[in-house]
Amino acid sequence: MALNISPDRKVKIVFAIVFFVWWCIWCVLHITIIQDFGIVSSRALADGLISNVLLAAACLLVINNMRYYLPKREKYWYVLVISIAVSGLWLLLMRVSLWALYKDDMVYMHSLSHTSNIRYAIAFLMIGCCTMLSLVWYSQVDQKADHQHRLDMERLAREAELNKLRQQLQPHFLFNSLNSISALTGSQPEKARHMIQQLADFLRGTLKKEEQQWTTLGEELEYLQLYLDIEKVRFGYRLQTRIECAEDVLKMKLPSMLLQPLVENAIKFGLYDTIGEVTIFISAKKVNELLEITVQNPFDELTAAPVKGTGFGLASIKRRLFLQFGRYDLLQIKKQAQQFITIISIPQQHESNYN
Repeated sequence: MALNISPDRKVKIVFAIVFFVWWCIWCVLHITIIQDFGIVSSRALADGLISNVLLAAACLLVINNMRYYLPKREKYWYVLVISIAVSGLWLLLMRVSLWALYKDDMVYMHSLSHTSNIRYAIAFLMIGCCTMLSLVWYSQVDQKADHQHRLDMERLAREAELNKLRQQLQPHFLFNSLNSISALTGSQPEKARHMIQQLADFLRGTLKKEEQQWTTLGEELEYLQLYLDIEKVRFGYRLQTRIECAEDVLKMKLPSMLLQPLVENAIKFGLYDTIGEVTIFISAKKVNELLEITVQNPFDELTAAPVKGTGFGLASIKRRLFLQFGRYDLLQIKKQAQQFITIISIPQQHESNYN
């Protein structure tokens, strides 16, 4: 049965194994070197075990200290001071422990005193190395945590801005619809009641979609049809729509509530400055790994009211696409043969990242 071990847990296990093996090897070398100084095997073994257990504890103390306190500006001085201090403490504890065991063995005690300097130097180097490695390791851990924190903050900021953009679109449409209902109440009460019901269905769908990041093109078109039904009550015969897309394209994904402001912009450009019948053409197709949606409406530059930039609707769509994909080239606007054409491209490989 395979154990499910987290990556952090695996790193700790590997470190513990390497640390243990390293000190075992060093302990053997230590005992061998002490024996070369003429110390009997029993005393050399005790010396090696006591010295290296204390030295390993000193290194673990430094590593654990770095875990909870990581110096910033004073880090190099901190490494030097803590290495000197902990090495001195280790030497004191080691000598006291060995003196308590072998104080009657003058030959061994003379050897211990004679090798204190080299012992301290070795301890200083090993504790210093552990301190530097701990400093580098925990600095990288902190940098990774800070980076993840920044990513989380940026993601939350993107989501907040996306929600704000979606919410900004609804009042404009809602006020227009309420004005139309008000105008129909006296002359055509049946149409007014029907429009109220359609508006309620549309707003109910809006609340549902605000909980979704992504939706299929088929679901988005169903939601869009609620909006078009309301607009057709407002504009009557003047507003005609034609939607063309293949069955397989209906299953492709796009950010929710993206088409309504696109079509609203087409209606504004196509109907507000004309008195005749206008057809809004909507098509969708797959281009490589992109869902390409085209919205086309008649446009007369001579009669249309001047609009700064691309209008709030298109500007908000462009901003939403950038926030979700980090690209500014996913919205294209063309004006040709008295047609205003808007094309948006939705990368499908990114969809799983936003569910």
